[in-house]
Amino acid sequence: MTDTTTDVGGIAADRLRSFIERIERLEEEKKGIQDDIKEIYAEAKGTGFEPKVIRKVISLRKKSKEDRQEEETLLELYKQALGME
Repeated sequence: MTDTTTDVGGIAADRLRSFIERIERLEEEKKGIQDDIKEIYAEAKGTGFEPKVIRKVISLRKKSKEDRQEEETLLELYKQALGME
């Protein structure tokens, strides 16, 4: 049985290379997805929607109702404290 792992300075180089290559592939896929998302925001803007508001809505949808309410309450409190209301 032959060990195909190459140790360099106590590091399994083949295993390390495999991890790095997998991460690089995923990073490339992530970039492609980010480009797709950017295109969708541009398309939405082109039809009259505000991308910043869409991002905020997406962020809010990721949170529970309780977390959103707590955040809104704190936001109102902070705005009042700063005289923004």
